Amino acid sequence: MRFSLSTNWCARRHHSGEELTDEILGLGFDALELGYHTTDELAVGVSRRVREGAVTVDSVHAYCPVPIGAPHGYPELYLLASLDEDERAMAAILLGRTLEFAASMGARAVVLHAGRVFLRSWFGDPGTRRLVETLGEAGGEALTSAPYLRLLARARKRRAARVQRYLDGFCRSLDTLLPRFAKAGVALCLENLPSIEAFPDASEMALLRQRFDTPTLGYWHDMGHAQVREYLGWDSHLETARALLPVTRGIHIHDAQPPLTDHLPPGEGLIDFSAFAFYGQEDVIRVFEPAPSVSGAAVAGALRTLRALWG
Repeated sequence: MRFSLSTNWCARRHHSGEELTDEILGLGFDALELGYHTTDELAVGVSRRVREGAVTVDSVHAYCPVPIGAPHGYPELYLLASLDEDERAMAAILLGRTLEFAASMGARAVVLHAGRVFLRSWFGDPGTRRLVETLGEAGGEALTSAPYLRLLARARKRRAARVQRYLDGFCRSLDTLLPRFAKAGVALCLENLPSIEAFPDASEMALLRQRFDTPTLGYWHDMGHAQVREYLGWDSHLETARALLPVTRGIHIHDAQPPLTDHLPPGEGLIDFSAFAFYGQEDVIRVFEPAPSVSGAAVAGALRTLRALWG
């Protein structure tokens, strides 16, 4: 069973791609996901290790390498699911560059944060920040409190009224981009995110796969993000994972504590990883994505635990 580690865990500690690769392999991982903090300088060294046959790159997280002129890596520098045509055009350009880089590294997938359905209006913003604030104000049985449920219903109603325009623009971009991904033999994978605004949600991902019936477009299941969504009462983590399993190309593995603390090593949050043992049997890309603050010993220990649990 093969596991990768996201280079976001250690990219900011290294100036050499060779040293970065060697540290990750030394923890027991088989491959890399090149994260959006990967600089051109690091990419050169990783590429050498790939050519030497020392490591495989399974996936690349857009946008990668860090775009020229950007102060640092950021996965939502431009949103492909945007209502602004210029922003969508810039996102498509940077995604095309990420695709070229991924293909040069032999990666099988590019992971993308597609966009957000923004909920702000003259009458306020019932989005994620306000939902979390309302939870904090509710105390006790917060998820079933009347103020929280009213706000959540308002957020969902406004999102449903606005999402079609985002979906239409995004699909126009995919009409152009997916043939390029198919030609390169790389899957474009849309990641779930821990916000009510995040696009696509599970139902929208299913709609996209109906419209684009091709394995070139896939779903990327981030376990920590899905758990946060469950903590906030929006989705069932396990049900979402099972429902989208047929179109899932990869997963990000990290644990989460309520309400919003994620990117913990497995075992330090509340996710029951034994319930997701099917990921050990499926042909998916398995990527650990711990926070940079997690120690190497903790990452290696969590990898050993998950190999045993899913094996």
